[in-house]
Amino acid sequence: MWSVTEHLDSILGQLSPLEPIELQLLDAQGCVLVEDVTVPVALPPFENSSMDGYAVRVADTKAATLEHPAVLEVIGDVAAGSDVLPTVGPGQAARIMTGAPLPPGAEAVVPVEWTDGGTGGGPATTMAAHSVDSAGAGGEVRVHQAAKERQFVRARGSDVAAGELALAAGTVLGAPQIGLLAAIGRGSVTVRPRPRVVVVSTGSELVQPGEELGPGQIHDSNSFALTAAARDAGAIAYRVGAVIDEVETLRATIEDQMIRADIIVTTGGVSVGAYDVVKEALSSLGGAMGDAEDGPGGSPGRVEFRRLAMQPGKPQGFGRIGPERIPLLALPGNPVSAYVSFELFVRPAVRTLMGAGSVHRDVVRAACVTPVEKSPEGRRQFLRGRYDQASGTVTAVGGAGSHLVAALAHANALIVVPEAVTSLEAGSEVDVVVLD
Repeated sequence: MWSVTEHLDSILGQLSPLEPIELQLLDAQGCVLVEDVTVPVALPPFENSSMDGYAVRVADTKAATLEHPAVLEVIGDVAAGSDVLPTVGPGQAARIMTGAPLPPGAEAVVPVEWTDGGTGGGPATTMAAHSVDSAGAGGEVRVHQAAKERQFVRARGSDVAAGELALAAGTVLGAPQIGLLAAIGRGSVTVRPRPRVVVVSTGSELVQPGEELGPGQIHDSNSFALTAAARDAGAIAYRVGAVIDEVETLRATIEDQMIRADIIVTTGGVSVGAYDVVKEALSSLGGAMGDAEDGPGGSPGRVEFRRLAMQPGKPQGFGRIGPERIPLLALPGNPVSAYVSFELFVRPAVRTLMGAGSVHRDVVRAACVTPVEKSPEGRRQFLRGRYDQASGTVTAVGGAGSHLVAALAHANALIVVPEAVTSLEAGSEVDVVVLD
């Protein structure tokens, strides 16, 4: 049997990141940058107001109080996007909106709440408390509180200065990063594309969720779980409906999917049962087929079906198929086996193709609250668990059965029991693969 580490190394050793492409910003979401992005122009590119209020000279409001307000002449309005700005002189003010450029002569902004809003009365609450003529000028404003130099003024380059590094190569582009790129004027970036993962379930007993079950049938859950897991890993995932246990049908399905796949994942049909058709179906797609009796190392041209020293997930398959040598990972059909196998093998493969800096889930040490009475000797066991970061503990969820989907849904971690360990006392320190 192969170890978990040997199987994973065999997979990742045959994969390289996808070639970079240039994408528009929204198309690049979730992708990994392959270039350092520097700031071409300071952000913000000009001094602007952080408040709705009045742009003033500091000296004109120095003595302002509620009882003795400073009375200033309103010479115009400055809206966001204004390109013609009034010059603020002694005894003058300009109405200004948030984000609008600070006009010449002004040294600070007083919020509208510190004024009467130009109405001649008490303190205003909104800029709508007054009206202006079509030129924006006219009237007076009473300021009830002194302004300090540069108060409520955003300095040019206060966010990032021209020439600074905005985002480094290797950054995964999420919403904030996309926003920053747009703010500095980048319409497109060079990234490694998100891998396209095609998920195929096999089994004549599988029925689409929402349809009524017949005798001996179950709903197809694996393709939904693995497609969601692929998306969570950063891939563009395509789910193929369950394929019956018929060699030609399965082969034709996989051939059809090659055109849109960077990785193909099958689930089911990898053990030694009479109706396990995956090996036979793939025999003409991947070149030489067979069991990995020669041990670890594998030929890149082979799709090998292996027995791993792990529980759940003993039967596994991996190889390259078709003229484009697309990686194919064949996972077991039991729901827990399929999901655990995805996390251990497919997710790192996806992250490798996308060029992510970290391809593995975080592994932490924790005290296992639940005793483990029996673990198979010579096999690495992965138990579903609930990890609590605050207490540094993990609790087993459900049993060890590979069909226990409900327990899996309540787990946020995998408890790792090493090959040489056959039992654990409550409180034992274990490795925990954090899934959430």
